[in-house]
Amino acid sequence: MKILVTGGAGFIGSHLVDRLILEGHEVAVVDNLSTGKRRNLNRDARFYKMDIQSWRLPRVFRRERPLVLMHLAAQMDVRRSVEDPVFDAQVNILGTLNVLEQAVRHGTRKVVFASSGGAIYGEQDAFPAPESHPTRPLSPYGISKLTGEQYLAYYRRISGIHYVSLRYGNVYGPRQDPEGEAGVVAIFTQKMLNGEQPVINGNGRQTRDFIYVDDVVEANLAVMGKEVEGIYNVGTSEETSVNELFRLLAELTKSGCKELHGPAKKGEQVRSVIDTRKLRQELGWDPRMSLREGLARTVEYFRGEKA
Repeated sequence: MKILVTGGAGFIGSHLVDRLILEGHEVAVVDNLSTGKRRNLNRDARFYKMDIQSWRLPRVFRRERPLVLMHLAAQMDVRRSVEDPVFDAQVNILGTLNVLEQAVRHGTRKVVFASSGGAIYGEQDAFPAPESHPTRPLSPYGISKLTGEQYLAYYRRISGIHYVSLRYGNVYGPRQDPEGEAGVVAIFTQKMLNGEQPVINGNGRQTRDFIYVDDVVEANLAVMGKEVEGIYNVGTSEETSVNELFRLLAELTKSGCKELHGPAKKGEQVRSVIDTRKLRQELGWDPRMSLREGLARTVEYFRGEKA
């Protein structure tokens, strides 16, 4: 199957590309390398160094004619979205619109969209939050992801293109960039291995649903080729506080650093955990990686990068 992956040189995207190629698919990648890295690119994928807002994007779709679009390219930093909501909207709303327009015009049959299971729901009423939970995003990033989902529903109505929106929990694992994509696991791990002091935002009791990147890739594969549509949460349905995460990583890295707390950050939720029963029941997907084992693998990756 011909598949186009936007953001395919990034953290999650590159793992997805590797797996798609392993499964025998023909894969093309669009990535501007602003946060993605050339070294993450699979050599068997055709690569287009391009922004998703580019006027040249139609050329890629004309040449590739993908049957499936896996749209992962995004401005992913919640804090940056708070500081610069216009930039966030340019990438995540206008960029997504550009991609969807080309998909519709060039015969793409299905779009799989990387959304957010934390930022979209906002402060939750139910724990874990199902897909039917009210959407009350606290950040421009959450607003832009929700807008992307609504445009997908619009294009489904007017053109018939099929779509699945995957609302990810907090994804972590090898290749996550502690500088570019700002994942707390990557930030803490790198600092601990370098003998530096990580800072916990606020009181550290804020919780997240941490899910290993390979489990996210499996969710993408599960929805890609089947006649399923709509919105699915992708997480573990388990809450872990930032303080708990800090202690686990301190143990795994053998770091002697103490818990140091700084100011809370604007736009960050207090509790975030998502209900994944829909994906489990309808498609038989299950997250296989425990948090401890996933963190251990992540630490080993960063340790190898440091060597």
